[in-house]
Amino acid sequence: SCPGGGRRPAGLLPVEVWGPPSAPRRRGDAHLQDTICSIVRHGLGFALDPALDADVLVVPHACDSLQGLGSLLLDLAPPGRPVHPLYLPRRRDEAGIAFLADALRALGEALADTTGRRPDAEALHAALDREAAADAVLADLWAARSALPLDQAAFYGLVRSREYLPAERFVEVGRVALDRRGGEAGGRVPVMLSGLVPEPAGLLEILDDVGALVVADDTACCGRRLALGPTAAEEPDPWRRQARRLLGGAPDALLGDPMSERARHLVERARAAGARGVIFALVKFCEPELFYLPRLRAALEAAGLPSQVVELDIGDAPAGQVLTRLEAFVESLWAGGAA
Repeated sequence: SCPGGGRRPAGLLPVEVWGPPSAPRRRGDAHLQDTICSIVRHGLGFALDPALDADVLVVPHACDSLQGLGSLLLDLAPPGRPVHPLYLPRRRDEAGIAFLADALRALGEALADTTGRRPDAEALHAALDREAAADAVLADLWAARSALPLDQAAFYGLVRSREYLPAERFVEVGRVALDRRGGEAGGRVPVMLSGLVPEPAGLLEILDDVGALVVADDTACCGRRLALGPTAAEEPDPWRRQARRLLGGAPDALLGDPMSERARHLVERARAAGARGVIFALVKFCEPELFYLPRLRAALEAAGLPSQVVELDIGDAPAGQVLTRLEAFVESLWAGGAA
């Protein structure tokens, strides 16, 4: 929660949880089979922790495993911690926007019943303006990546603070970092990172060790979220405005977008950022991402962009073979660039 409401319309501070990797998954493992992805396994264990300081849990139905997580939490969450599943439409047309707007409006009413606050349209638009400003700074950080004197872990720590900092605070932090940009970083191979999350943390250390620099991101928690959405003047209904914002991001397997759109976006994004290759860091057992993978790699290869795949569990240190694979991949990109 946000003490005193802060500048949050419903008095709640939204915090995204992708696992987290540090959460013990023992509580979750008691209710899930071994073939469920580690994001859900860690997430269930985290959400069932009696010490968790959260007033409300919102679980988006981005895949079947997350839908199952929402269903389990409805039954297992401690008393006094409301759980609200949120279904995301698998289309981005008018029907999808209308559906999501209605779902968000219903969620807003449920949150109002919990907090006793019912913000009006003006307050909601003001909040969306702040979120758009934060997303604009996030986009600027990615555009300036090569000129920022930060290693992979520090940079991702900065951009992923968007997941929990109040929007106005993220703007302040991001602008401080942008003011420190310098010349273009040399001596490292520019690559694009795709997948769900840049986890575990050891993955980023490996990328530094092998001489790679992530200049473009297509992970679900970072690059795919870059969508400013319409202004209040362009969309007077705040619920529709938020729906259009959420559905305005990059093509995504989790939203059922066509493979051809995903492939075209990856090629265009990698080329625009000057990436020489693409690394798919996939969470084990993530069926949506794995289903798209063969077509995406074929499209990248046809565009002259080599790719490498590593499968990871977000709570475990990367195996030695991950280092070996990425080291060989980056060396091949060096050779290709020199040629």
